[in-house]
Amino acid sequence: MIPSHADPADRVLVIGFTWAPRSHEVRDFLARARVPYLFRDYESNEKARARADELGVTADQLPLLIFGDGTTLADPTDQELAEQVGLSTEAESPYYDLVIVGAGPAGLAAAVYGASEGLRTVIIEREAPGGQAGMSSLIENYLGFPDGLSGSELAGRAMRQAERFGAEMVVARDAVGLRVEEPSIVVSLDDGEELRAGAVLLSLGVSWRMLEAPGCESLIGRGVYYGAAAAAVPTCRDRDVYLLGAGNSAGQAALYLSRYAKSVTMVAPEADFSEKMSEYLLSRIQEMPNVHLRPGAKVVSAEGHEMLQTITIEDVETGAQETAETNTLFVYIGAAPRTEWLQGTIALDDKGFVQTGRACPDHDWTLDRPRFLLETSIAGVFAAGDVRSGSVKRVGAAVGEGSIAIQFIHEHLRGNGSA
Repeated sequence: MIPSHADPADRVLVIGFTWAPRSHEVRDFLARARVPYLFRDYESNEKARARADELGVTADQLPLLIFGDGTTLADPTDQELAEQVGLSTEAESPYYDLVIVGAGPAGLAAAVYGASEGLRTVIIEREAPGGQAGMSSLIENYLGFPDGLSGSELAGRAMRQAERFGAEMVVARDAVGLRVEEPSIVVSLDDGEELRAGAVLLSLGVSWRMLEAPGCESLIGRGVYYGAAAAAVPTCRDRDVYLLGAGNSAGQAALYLSRYAKSVTMVAPEADFSEKMSEYLLSRIQEMPNVHLRPGAKVVSAEGHEMLQTITIEDVETGAQETAETNTLFVYIGAAPRTEWLQGTIALDDKGFVQTGRACPDHDWTLDRPRFLLETSIAGVFAAGDVRSGSVKRVGAAVGEGSIAIQFIHEHLRGNGSA
């Protein structure tokens, strides 16, 4: 179960380097798991440095996490961190009615409906619950929440709901293989464990597409970030921040960061931000005095040694370039599916998204029944949410697909005599 601490004494103290990638990853994990924390920089904070020295933790063992009960973790793995905050990293059983791969909105919705309708259900998530939506600082257009809610809050509520109905959650584990061994479908995990199921739902979501510009890759976590605005606040407080992207996720991040940054400049190749951003959100951004819009432009390079120092911005129309000093660049430039491990196993489109229903090739279909709407090229394997080819990339749509997938899964299991 995802913890929800209210007492400041329960906050995790994280001591690390502001510009170290691993320190950022740990902060991101805690933020997405809704575990409150305080971050202290080892170099600039004497008390933090003294505390680490007192515990015998050297600089090369950071980040150091100190929990309210006195437990400490030095440079923990994702598995160690997950277990410490109360998340399971191992499945309780080798067999389930339903294995869900991915704990974004689609996967969490499927877990709620599947478990509530009696299916033995487990969710496998390689990071923290919430998927890409879990990184959103505020979701304002989700039905029933007029004041909005954060992505981590939505994920936390959904997870508690799924667990109440008996669904299991396994985090910090990656699915690396999928095969059919009648009458089961086998999902292989990165630790060698194998889970057998009557049906599998692929709700893998997507990851942010990487910015292919010189200098960016080496500065990831050192000033260049993909999503994860909440975890990167220590790097942008009272600074000039740049953000590449024009969609709603980028807009919400800009509003969130504007609370802490001296200025936020949004850069996008589109001629008008209204091409990709909802009108209500764009109107709010235009009212913010410290948020600036740079349409018709792109980031073509990044430079820095220990951390990001400058970026080069190019005008799309004229090709004119200018250099901007900044220590923080957020990138929100579209989505790439996490389906490399499925290549050659199920049908994917030319961009790597999972094909379902009529989009799948028919030559290898051997069942008497037609393929279900959300079913992939393998009978009993379904896909929902952003990873599905042709899906609507919205939280509400992902929740809807995850919910209705359970109806098809029930029909498949009944046909196999498994439910």
